[in-house]
Amino acid sequence: MKPYSKEERSWMYYDWANSAYSIIITTAVFPLFYKAAATNAGIRPADSTAYLGYTLAITTFILALLGPILGTIADYKGLKKRFFTFFFSMGILSTAALVFIPSDDWMLLLIFYTLTALGFNGSIVFYDAFIVDVTTEARMNNVSARGFALGYVGGTIPFLLAIAIIVLAQNEWIPLSVVAASRIAFLLTAVWWGLFAIPLFRNVKQLYYVEREPRLIRASFKRLGNTFKQIRAYKSLFLFLFAYFFFIDGVGTIISLATAYGTDLGISSTSLLIILFINQVVAAPCAILYGKLAEKYTGKVMLYVGIIIYIFVCIYAYFLRTTLDFWIIAMLVSSSQGGIQAISRAYFAKLVPKHNANEFFGFYSIFGKFASVLGPLLVGITAQVTGNTSSGVFSLIFLFLIGMILLAYVPSDKKLGATSMSDEKKVEPLT
Repeated sequence: MKPYSKEERSWMYYDWANSAYSIIITTAVFPLFYKAAATNAGIRPADSTAYLGYTLAITTFILALLGPILGTIADYKGLKKRFFTFFFSMGILSTAALVFIPSDDWMLLLIFYTLTALGFNGSIVFYDAFIVDVTTEARMNNVSARGFALGYVGGTIPFLLAIAIIVLAQNEWIPLSVVAASRIAFLLTAVWWGLFAIPLFRNVKQLYYVEREPRLIRASFKRLGNTFKQIRAYKSLFLFLFAYFFFIDGVGTIISLATAYGTDLGISSTSLLIILFINQVVAAPCAILYGKLAEKYTGKVMLYVGIIIYIFVCIYAYFLRTTLDFWIIAMLVSSSQGGIQAISRAYFAKLVPKHNANEFFGFYSIFGKFASVLGPLLVGITAQVTGNTSSGVFSLIFLFLIGMILLAYVPSDKKLGATSMSDEKKVEPLT
């Protein structure tokens, strides 16, 4: 394989940049910070986990509604990076603002967490769509997987620094409280995210676009309506999206609620932070491995592998009792979480018409985000009804099973090139 181009490397480095948010805010430090605040306020553990799940559901619902509309508008010349910049800035600023929120105000923490999630996930919609501008179809699996791998490595560095500061504070080896140490982790996230996003801003450009028209918003809704009318011509694409809707729901929910789940089981915050750090280390080479195996066995096969592993995780989680059990689950998740996301992104990118990439990645977002409404709600409701978080995690098994069944009707990677070309020939221009 030829060396990565400057554009490919710059695009991949945004995975390196934003993974600090993924691990510190989404998965590790913020959930522990929030759970401590909720506990101090007298909130029952299962309830505080449910509230976090509901917050995730509300956030992703908002993004799901906005995704296709924003994506359609961003397909016009020169607008993709502007939308990316807007959401990127929202994410950076609201993450930095977490530093100043009182540690006992769990409600305000959830509000600002919503803003950070909107900024982070909104920027990802347009970042994912940039893949068609930086590489070819033949290299997409590899480039996408390498991006996720870089993300795990990049996320590990600030996370390790955050762990070190928090552990030192917990043991009173430095003159900082755990609250202050956690706030430093939030600030570190914002700085890391902003610094390593610079290559994308400098070197990645929108190569595929639709020429601007008068009344952009009205024209965008018209294009969006035309796409819905011609859905049958994109049968393979939308069938994949329905499969993706279900299996990525389970993946995202497990990632987002893992720390809260571990806390409910009585696992110490120090153990959780160490487990999550090792998770990042293991996930990086596994994501690269998924990309290489997808080139050999097809992406569809590797998606099946990832789904099966997650089904086993859901079953195992129901019987989880000890820290060792949590270690085993964490390693299973780390073996597949980056791979299944990277292969899904590349698989979808091969199906989309390049000039309308933002519009279609808007649909990719809406399916992924609406899925992320269902998963946290399912876990939250089940946890509250049963009083057992493990039952909530087990309920996710049904989402993976449905996704696997639907995936069976999606064409193999070997047929995607021909399928996507024939789809584009059958579809009239969307402008």
